[in-house]
Amino acid sequence: MKQTRRLQELQMNEPRNQLVGQMPKIGIRPTIDGRRKGVRESLEGPTMAMAKAAAKLISEKLRHANGLPVECVIADTCIGGATEAAMCAEKFRKEGVGAMLTVTPCWCYGSETMDMTVGIPQAVWGFNGTDRPGAVYLAAVNAAHSQKGLPVFTIYGRDVQDMGDIEKIPGDVQEKLLQFAKAGLVVATMKNKSYLSLGGTSMGIAGSVVNPDFFEDYLGMRVVTVDMSELVRRINECIYDQKEFMRAIAWVRVNCKEGKDYNSEEQQKSCERKDWEWGFVVRMTMIARDLMVGNPRLNELGYSEEALGHNAILAGFQGQRHWTDHFPNGDFMEAMLCSSFDWNGIRESYLMATENDCFNGVCMLFGHLLTNTAQIFADVRTYWSPEAIKRVTGTWPIGKMNGGMIHLINSGAATLDACGKQERDGEPVMKPFWEINPEEAQSCLNVTKWSPAVYEYFRGGGFSSTFGTRADMPATMFRVNMVKGLGPVLQIAEGEFVDVPPVIYQKLEERTNPTWPTHWFAPRLTGRGPFVDVYSVMNAWGANHGAISYGHIGLELITLAAMLRIPVFMHNVDERKIFRPAAWASFGTSDPGVADQMACTNFGPLYTKCGR
Repeated sequence: MKQTRRLQELQMNEPRNQLVGQMPKIGIRPTIDGRRKGVRESLEGPTMAMAKAAAKLISEKLRHANGLPVECVIADTCIGGATEAAMCAEKFRKEGVGAMLTVTPCWCYGSETMDMTVGIPQAVWGFNGTDRPGAVYLAAVNAAHSQKGLPVFTIYGRDVQDMGDIEKIPGDVQEKLLQFAKAGLVVATMKNKSYLSLGGTSMGIAGSVVNPDFFEDYLGMRVVTVDMSELVRRINECIYDQKEFMRAIAWVRVNCKEGKDYNSEEQQKSCERKDWEWGFVVRMTMIARDLMVGNPRLNELGYSEEALGHNAILAGFQGQRHWTDHFPNGDFMEAMLCSSFDWNGIRESYLMATENDCFNGVCMLFGHLLTNTAQIFADVRTYWSPEAIKRVTGTWPIGKMNGGMIHLINSGAATLDACGKQERDGEPVMKPFWEINPEEAQSCLNVTKWSPAVYEYFRGGGFSSTFGTRADMPATMFRVNMVKGLGPVLQIAEGEFVDVPPVIYQKLEERTNPTWPTHWFAPRLTGRGPFVDVYSVMNAWGANHGAISYGHIGLELITLAAMLRIPVFMHNVDERKIFRPAAWASFGTSDPGVADQMACTNFGPLYTKCGR
């Protein structure tokens, strides 16, 4: 593809909600001892101050993944009984509250003041002070929630506070408040959105057998299936913004440089054919985005139905083999959609799972909504032991590599954000899009080459992003698996991306497909279970794919999984820090993993019990 002059630098897009439905809010419920003539009057100020302090913390610390601020709604009055509880519930319904936090410094009437809305995550913060029995209410209302089958997260500070310091939230309480709020917002954000299945099952991969019951019962989402022929129809009939296409292809010529062609000379395509493929994959990218979230420009062009999109917060593309045996592959489309920038500037990443692996896609969605960052989709490809590395490269791995590494590599949806070219305080990171500057986005583009597809895999051609995560960064690999008779289960492995020395990297990379994005992952070992060594982590992985998120987010994932009733069967997170509903302890404390599974089975999927 002919390279032209550099275009104007990437612009920052303003945060916006591209999907139907208002952004969910956190509802704050200040509960109080209802006794008048002295008791309630003395508590009105401190109780409402506690609510306002919690709202201030959440609003200042959290944002939605689209960059919009998180809003909190506080009940109009303190809640001393059933009538005020109903008034609060009605306000929250009108305001679009998606998760609720009850706060109190005192005794209240548990089952009269509690909220009993089903399907909405709930937490209670009881102030640890000696003036009034906030902890007693916390225990009483927790018992009521458990008895009614409405699990609640309980928050209680470690240290006793003075009533005069009620607006000063201790660090341990802050952590739990934010952990609950983040996970609760994920639950609420997914509800009533769509998973867009572009195509069907890819190469017999079980994860791409899209299960509507899972999405409906556990996530409150719907599944929309569109045949891949819709891409062909829209390309052939020019159902896309042609002005945007001209701008996009010009941008691609500057910013997406072709890499080495690893095909034999006999198989290599002409420049004319490659230029056609570039135009095709750019159109694919635009059309897939329009299918997900719609495009008002199509309405102006006379395509009102197509302009609506499918309200898809997540999508998957089957690709292989029914598409890729004939048409250019989806690698460019998946990589660019999953990145935080394209020809339209710096913006929230779209989420598209390679090979329509919906369970891996769901994990990408979890990670994106929890961290606000772009996500990596990869094959969990190979365990490289230190001995094997030494045999192949002549170099013994040291440091983070000394226990071996897992090679994560896949042709498709690895975000370009994972190059390691974004920084915070001088350290490589992956950022929310609103923190990425144009120079960082350009650096990610500059270190990425687009190698022509290896035609043995992809007979129709296309281009794969060729880059490596060349930085040491904290990362979490996780995956939802479906087990017959048990349902969905989640596995989590926190660890590090390793910037492998070139003497090792190049030789190992050449042994597989060097045109694909690659990441070297070293899980954190605990000496127990599957985390006794790196081999055991690889051996225990439940599928061929994994989603990888920047940072260590195991705690947040475990809290979210408990809200959705998805048991976690494998993790390397400190058990002492895990935050689940208090009712989970009733299922046993000697083995928290077994208790988690029993609790999730007992309470059932979040939306099965309550409907939608």
